[in-house]
Amino acid sequence: MSHFSRRNFLRSSAAGSAVLTFGGLAPSALQAAAEQSTSERILVVIELQGGNDGLNTVIPVGDETYRKLRPKLAIAKDDSLEISDGLAFHSSLRGFADLLEAGRLAIIQGVGYPDPNRSHFESMDIWHTCQRKNENRTDGWLGRLLEQSADTAGGDPTALHLGHDKQPFALMSRRVRVPSIRSLEQFRLQGTEDAQFRKAVQDLTDARRGDNNDLLNFVQSSTSSAISASERLSSSVKSYSSGIAYPKNGLGEQLQTVAKLISSGLKTSVYYVTLNGFDTHSQQPDAHAGLLRQLGDSVKAFLDDIDHLKQSDRVALMCFSEFGRRVEENASAGTDHGTAGPMFMAGTAVKSGLIGQLPSLNNLQEGDLRHHTDFRQVYAAVIEDWLQCEAEPILHDKFAAVDVFANHSSGM
Repeated sequence: MSHFSRRNFLRSSAAGSAVLTFGGLAPSALQAAAEQSTSERILVVIELQGGNDGLNTVIPVGDETYRKLRPKLAIAKDDSLEISDGLAFHSSLRGFADLLEAGRLAIIQGVGYPDPNRSHFESMDIWHTCQRKNENRTDGWLGRLLEQSADTAGGDPTALHLGHDKQPFALMSRRVRVPSIRSLEQFRLQGTEDAQFRKAVQDLTDARRGDNNDLLNFVQSSTSSAISASERLSSSVKSYSSGIAYPKNGLGEQLQTVAKLISSGLKTSVYYVTLNGFDTHSQQPDAHAGLLRQLGDSVKAFLDDIDHLKQSDRVALMCFSEFGRRVEENASAGTDHGTAGPMFMAGTAVKSGLIGQLPSLNNLQEGDLRHHTDFRQVYAAVIEDWLQCEAEPILHDKFAAVDVFANHSSGM
């Protein structure tokens, strides 16, 4: 390999106009990710931070105990959207109601875990790591999923976190680094518009044949992959066109970004976004209604967009919160930390409708709903039936997958 090519490449890559970064991470993040992937299927995760009030999301409108324990917060039947069997959506969840009617939404009721913890941080760590003991929490379930995968992502990151929040522990891995980005502008690779820089990379590619310098090979391959992903993204985003009107809110913007990234051809398997504000200890009605409207409308727009992009058969969306709220309202027109609540899976691949029963309001555990479905059973379904990986090494135990996907094939 010529010294000129090396110097030319290294000098170009060090130039101020050629900063290699995906959300502030060096190309090594992409190189690590390039060694792992799941499949062509995509999982989009929405985390509802703070503890969503499941009883005022999927409402037992015909249950007198519900009205007795929530004299101020109970949602009237006339102010709800009927599901079936005495259950209804909050009226702000029109987007979810439309998805359910279209056969694209599964409502998994009574999800939680044994001996529940009502601390936000502790419970969220349990959901993120599937571990009860602090000393065992070295990585997240999605991080382990990325490590278990045997395919490659062609140089693209296998997972992406979008938003201003700290990266979720669920994505933590000892071997695979996941980029966090706030916007598509952050994701764009600075410097790739420089023809001299791109030529230097190509020169290094041509010259490295037969070269045994592992360091230079690594730098070249990771940089070349990063440039390819950035240029493909830039070209595709410019051509992105959708007649779908997303709501003007944070979640809608994040999900539209995900749709653009999917349309760009990135081989990313997992996208992770969050919606904050569900810790409704006081004055809950208006705040909760606004959050549910943002959730339902944004998810509906996203799935409509994915359908428009002809990607529906590849995308499944999962929505969860670290716990539900207590059954009885408090003195501040709000609800305190509880336990079990509903999870949602959306997309054309899910078995639409209700899965499991609403836990009894007359058989509470210290004022809280008793869960009947472990959240790791839902994870098992996502891992095995959707992403086609082995769940037990990722979840550190064997869990029977919830039958939530249309082509259910557990037993890996």
